[in-house]
Amino acid sequence: MSQKGHKRRLRPAHKALAVMSALVLGGGGAVIVAQGAFAGQDAAAAPVTATIDCPDVGDRLRTVPDQARPAVDEKLAQLDTQVADAYRQLSSGRARGDALLGGLKDQRGKTIASLSDAIGQAGDARPEGLDALSACSMKEAPAADPADDPGAGGDVQGFAAQGAAAQQDGARQGKGGPARSDFVSIGTVRPNVRKPANRSGASTGSFSVQCGRNENGHFNPDNVIVAPGVSNGAHHMHDYVGNKTTDAFSTNNSLAASGTTCTNGDQSTYYWPVLRLRDGRAERDAKAPGGGQDANVGTILRPKQVTIDFKGSPVGKVVAMPRFLRIITGDAKAFTNGPGNANASWSCTGFENRQLKDKYPVCPKGSDVVRTFTFQSCWDGKNIDSANHRTHVAFANRDGSCKAGFKALPQLVQRITYSVPPGSRFAVDSFPEQLHKPVTDHGDFINVMSDGLMDKAVRCINDGRACR
Repeated sequence: MSQKGHKRRLRPAHKALAVMSALVLGGGGAVIVAQGAFAGQDAAAAPVTATIDCPDVGDRLRTVPDQARPAVDEKLAQLDTQVADAYRQLSSGRARGDALLGGLKDQRGKTIASLSDAIGQAGDARPEGLDALSACSMKEAPAADPADDPGAGGDVQGFAAQGAAAQQDGARQGKGGPARSDFVSIGTVRPNVRKPANRSGASTGSFSVQCGRNENGHFNPDNVIVAPGVSNGAHHMHDYVGNKTTDAFSTNNSLAASGTTCTNGDQSTYYWPVLRLRDGRAERDAKAPGGGQDANVGTILRPKQVTIDFKGSPVGKVVAMPRFLRIITGDAKAFTNGPGNANASWSCTGFENRQLKDKYPVCPKGSDVVRTFTFQSCWDGKNIDSANHRTHVAFANRDGSCKAGFKALPQLVQRITYSVPPGSRFAVDSFPEQLHKPVTDHGDFINVMSDGLMDKAVRCINDGRACR
């Protein structure tokens, strides 16, 4: 495997948590307390776990001068590392709430000040209000129970056996896992998929790209979009298809010179967090950054199928994507940031008219787990990226139209299926403090198609043809 918010006051409930002893839950590793320690809750209820909730500084940025980008990217990566380190201290019992949060605030304050200085020194106005983002708080969530069945229809005995193995593995490594409440039987979910109707002049074609299932084992915990030049900038492992050399140190030139796993020569890079069985087994990255060192443990599942399709607009024609356009869909920090940017969808084959954003599906026997990433399809017409990696692209309105000033692009839709044994616990890789919540799932894309290949895709889509 290659290795390449505003200030919030602690509520009384969190103050109670801060003075209690930390316990490492087998297969858990978060701080576990009796739920009665939180004000107004029944001590006999299920236990809760605490994690660290910090405002997302990167999401607040709107402009960053080119000269300041390397320094800003480095400081943002430092902020992520500081939170990950603080979570490790919390989960291991080496630190208590108030002291931990106070030290973290001091660290973040210095890093945020340095980030702001870099922007100011590059000629832009020093951003206002970032210093108020240094303070973090505790966030509670249901605790993982390794012996619990994630939902109806599962193999309870098999799940408990796997949980026991995960407990031993978690005790050795101090790693976290999802809770039972993070799973739901897909049969209990009502159909919820609605699509806008095509208008006259809609672009109804499609362009499909075949890039395999990462058979060549291209993994790393980098994120060249959010943390360029920083090893382990994601703090979780990514699966890659397409461009063969993508890592933290890739440049536009290196991406354009790279080989590809795509059969039509598309050099674009497509990547997403790996999905793991929480089976207690030591994967190759069990002691590595992005893997076990960052609370991501268990067997990495290879996708059963990966489909990559570019689709049209229901209201008109699409324009070509610029080469090296970057798009992120979903939010890797949605558990603490909130679901505003969450976008990945979970479902099961045979039930894909039912999509989940904040739950893992429990699929019936013979049905596969499905992850779907439907990317933003409106572009500002100027920028291949933006300071927060979001504002240069946007989702279409409910009727399929783009907001004023934005143009319709071919819409990237990635569909990834997995064969998951019935009753198995599984989880997506995440930042340690995000606790492997399904709402944190996300996909990343850099368009490295040649101009000729992109033009072919646009013609197919606008002409209503299905092309490969």
